[in-house]
Amino acid sequence: MTIRKNHRLIYLLSVAQRRVQRAVTASSESAVSPAQAGLLFVLGRQDGVVMGEAGAALDLGPAGISGLVDRTVAAGLVERRADESDARAWRVFLTSKGRKSLVRAKEAARAMNARLADGLSDEEIDVVARWLASIQSKCPRGD
Repeated sequence: MTIRKNHRLIYLLSVAQRRVQRAVTASSESAVSPAQAGLLFVLGRQDGVVMGEAGAALDLGPAGISGLVDRTVAAGLVERRADESDARAWRVFLTSKGRKSLVRAKEAARAMNARLADGLSDEEIDVVARWLASIQSKCPRGD
């Protein structure tokens, strides 16, 4: 497929990502970063996940997930525990503060998603969502 118009998709996607990140950070009522919120969402689906699985869910490599977990532990939102069946692995669990922050993060995500979808039809949002999801297969991580 050839783009017939000069939509500057790379530029528009990059600017959109930075602006959404800033808006999410600015609207946050807590010190939870968007990356930390992502980790909380993963743990909300499966508490006690192995760090590597959390990293894969968030599209982060070993160093990225390790740093994110370190920062989130320091914030008191999660705790890291040794895996009982694999001494080399670590599992990550929500703390009570993390559970409360997860509820707030979900509310903030719902509000931001509604803000981003404002003025577009369901069909238009479906196309945008499909296009954004397709980027994952068109531009694989490669690690």
